Parts: sequence; C-alpha cells; structure tokens
Amino acid sequence: MKLYRPATILVGILFVLIGGLTRLATPEQVFEQQNMMVSSGTIGQPLRFGKEASLTVVRMHLAKSVMETNASSDAKPFETNGIFVALEWESTPGVDKADTAQATLVSDGDAVFNPLPLTYSRIDFGASGFTQSGAIVFEVDPAELAGLTLQVRPGQFWNVLNRMVSVDLGIPSEAVAQQLVDNAAEQFVVPKQDIRVAS
Repeated sequence: MKLYRPATILVGILFVLIGGLTRLATPEQVFEQQNMMVSSGTIGQPLRFGKEASLTVVRMHLAKSVMETNASSDAKPFETNGIFVALEWESTPGVDKADTAQATLVSDGDAVFNPLPLTYSRIDFGASGFTQSGAIVFEVDPAELAGLTLQVRPGQFWNVLNRMVSVDLGIPSEAVAQQLVDNAAEQFVVPKQDIRVAS
C-alpha cells in the first residue's frame, strides 16, 4: 500500500480550508450563484455593476439589418431571417477599473443570444471620471422576444462577491413583440463609442 507524503496531505487540507472560508464569506444564494448579487432594473435606470461601476441601457432599437459606422461605401449590411436588437448604453467605472462586461440576452423561454462580433458591438467601461457610451447588437429569434432580458456579468477569475446587471427590456407578451417586429427599422448603424467627462 502506497502512503501519501505529508506535504501532499497538508496542501490538500489547505485547499479544503480556503474553500470553506470562501463559502463562509459569500452571501445567500442568488440565482444559484452564491457569489453574485443581481442589480435588476429597466431601460433608463442606472444599475450598479461590479464594485462601483454603473451601467444604464438608454434605449432599444429593433432593425432588419445592421451596418458598422466605419464600413466602406460598398459594404453590404448584415441581414438576418430573425431580427436585430440593438441596445444603446452608458457606463461609468467608479474609482477602480471595472470588470470586463460579458453581455447576453435571455428570453422567457431560456433562449440565450450573444452579441454580434462587430467592432463596436460591446459594452465597455472607460477610465475613472469618464462616462462612456455605445451600442451592443444581438441577432434574435422573433419568437423569443417576449420577456427578453439583458444580462451583463463580470468576467472574473476569483470567487469573490460581485454584481450582475439584469435589465428587463419591456416586452411583456408575444403580441407586443410582434408589433415591435412589424415596426422595426430597415437598418441600424452601430456607432463608435463616445467618451466624455462624467457629470
């Protein structure tokens, strides 16, 4: 029978103790994530993200096609059999650098949509003392618009207390969703991000 070295046993005990202390330091379970507090709100409402940062979804657009603002004159727009959901946002980082933002759209039916891989289609946080604004675009199945929610999670590697942003986009039913699709703009141009001194 092979015996483990004392150093191996001590390292194992150390990891068990660290894991136990980390569990004691976390709040009650929220959405099955013990280390995540959720800041919930609606369009136009500033929501806390991470330690001090703030994120606001300013407005929502639905469009049949998307163009980047820096596209060449002969570039073709991105088109879809579904619908594009574009969200304009504003962010302020607080004193410390904000966590990297990982955004998804989640429907009532638990469908998950990721942002388009366009140059400016993302959520960022600028330097301390500055407000940053831009837009993020998702390609969405029109049948999944009801109850659509933007979820922005911090890209973190450590098991520490943090905040996730959850924004209800105000589409309560399939009937409202169909009206939005019927009145969707022909095209949305993804703007360059803008940075200004925070007020």
